[in-house]
Amino acid sequence: MFSRQDIPKLKQDLLIESNLLGSKLNLKTRWGVFSPRAIDDGTILFMQYLDIAKNDKCLDLGCGYGPIGLSVAKSCPEGEVHMVDKDFVAVELSNDNAKLNHINNAEAYLSDAFSAVNKQNYFDQVLSNVPAKVGREQLSIILYDAYDALKPGGKITFVTINGLRHFIKDNFKSVFGNYKKLKQGQKYTIAQAVKQ
Repeated sequence: MFSRQDIPKLKQDLLIESNLLGSKLNLKTRWGVFSPRAIDDGTILFMQYLDIAKNDKCLDLGCGYGPIGLSVAKSCPEGEVHMVDKDFVAVELSNDNAKLNHINNAEAYLSDAFSAVNKQNYFDQVLSNVPAKVGREQLSIILYDAYDALKPGGKITFVTINGLRHFIKDNFKSVFGNYKKLKQGQKYTIAQAVKQ
């Protein structure tokens, strides 16, 4: 347990340095957001298997403090990245981190999955480090909304804990009609589907 004297220090933002998709980023984080001390292993693995074109329009679903979305934004300087999260602190940190790293083609906003996205046939890629506790119902909503939001030929790419890999495979096949496993590591699986 921490004492009262520790609290002012605990309230201060943390700063981590990352190198994802060949881009160095300084990221402010805070206690209470996902993986505040360092970029999590799932994200690190995920980033090794992303293929981003310079003019892609991407959606980072559940952006947290922005490591995926901001790295992707640096990889698509002629494109744009929408970063959404249902946590207002995560959205605030993502936007602060975009400014901190001089990234002008990414914006974070509050949205429960696709509730505030309202884009049809718009995105080239939907990307997410899916929380293990997302739930089957919410995941079904997300996948059908992602299908609608993607352009024909657009890709959805998820990293999940291995325990969800069969569920993701079955649901990608059900919604998109296809599934590709990009990588299965010790703890995480990276899966992709394409809107035909």
